[in-house]
Amino acid sequence: MMQWEKLLTSGRFDPKISAQQTDNQFRSESERDYDRIIFSAPFRNLQDKTQVFPLPEHDFVHTRLTHSLEVSSVGRTLGKSAGDYLIKKYEHLGDKGITASEIGAIVAAAALTHDIGNPPFGHAGETAISDFFKFHEYGQVWQKHITPEQWEDLCNFEGNAQGFRMLVAQNNGLKLSYATLAAFTKYPRPAYIFEKDSNRRSQKKFGYYSDQSKEYSQLAMILGIEKAANGCWLRHPLAFLVEAADDICYSVIDLEDGCTLGLVTLEETIKLFGEILKDRLDRQKLDSYPTQAQKLAILRAMTINQLIQETLASFEKYEEAMLSGDFDQALTDVIPSAAALERISKISVKKIYRSKPVLEKEAAGYQVLEGLLEVFSRALNHKFYQTDLYSGKDKSILRLLPEDFPMDGLSSSVNPYTMLRVLMDFISGMTDKYALSLYRRVKGIALPGA
Repeated sequence: MMQWEKLLTSGRFDPKISAQQTDNQFRSESERDYDRIIFSAPFRNLQDKTQVFPLPEHDFVHTRLTHSLEVSSVGRTLGKSAGDYLIKKYEHLGDKGITASEIGAIVAAAALTHDIGNPPFGHAGETAISDFFKFHEYGQVWQKHITPEQWEDLCNFEGNAQGFRMLVAQNNGLKLSYATLAAFTKYPRPAYIFEKDSNRRSQKKFGYYSDQSKEYSQLAMILGIEKAANGCWLRHPLAFLVEAADDICYSVIDLEDGCTLGLVTLEETIKLFGEILKDRLDRQKLDSYPTQAQKLAILRAMTINQLIQETLASFEKYEEAMLSGDFDQALTDVIPSAAALERISKISVKKIYRSKPVLEKEAAGYQVLEGLLEVFSRALNHKFYQTDLYSGKDKSILRLLPEDFPMDGLSSSVNPYTMLRVLMDFISGMTDKYALSLYRRVKGIALPGA
């Protein structure tokens, strides 16, 4: 059974940053994590990565950045309240200097990064990258040069695993603390696995690539994270709170955005939120607000608060089962409002996620990301393998890659998997607009400055 005092072990992979922590007592370790994330380029780029709606013209539609901030806010409340419960239950945690605020800060920091690995164009972008390697000739050409585990990584691009890679990468990763990294990792398993347990939420997707397996194993050993029967790691219990914060925010706020854009009526929205609020919804008072925006803001705040309270009650109920690995579900699936959230999800899929603007964004995403991967993959293949086809066009394309791209050759120090991973770091890290702009330029559709 996992132990909280070990699960909250301080420290991080970078010893220099850990040493700096002892010289600065104004911020806790997780507060330093939060600040490192806020000031990082990958986090800033979320400003131009859409949450649901494409390149929004309206300032009231959420981006990945505003969504991440909101999830972090809810996560802090969940973590701090859960921390207060844990410290009262396990008095020795307080004796070791662990506070409820620190636990809240861990969840807040992990929640802040939960979408940091998402590519342009959201989930459609993930599928587009995966499909390139599965189906495109200049994607398939790499299979013979890498291991089956590495090929599985390429054919199953996953924003969660890409995020973990960005947080622990040796050269330019954010190098967060152990507890924050573990709370971030909702799916502590690699892509390449023979026996996936479909009954365990933590194995629904994967959370790290094969070249980060060593880091996650080391992290798990330091924190005392145990394994499930099939050899996959169990979740860190705080990851359940990070997931719940995300579930609460996207369920409520995507519906709010859908109503704002006229895809769902106000009456339908009130009814859906009313199923969660029940007798707390005062329809007469709600109708007294003059604008739809005000009505939605009140409904959103009350609904999120209700879902937070229900989630905390479920966390307290299942906390010991999380430590033993016997509980492995989404907390929002076991709260009293679970059925109401499911109805919101069905309406959102039907009227929001499959609306024309969203489908048009997805179609554009497939075209843009496949196009970018094609030109760069072809040029790399021609340079290192089909050298007789290496052209002036290929040379020009490769000059557009980042300065630190591993172009020294495919020697023993630079293998094709490493090179392709860096290529996907480059492309998945782009904003929606930059990806679209670069695609137009490399395809000759538009010229720089035109």
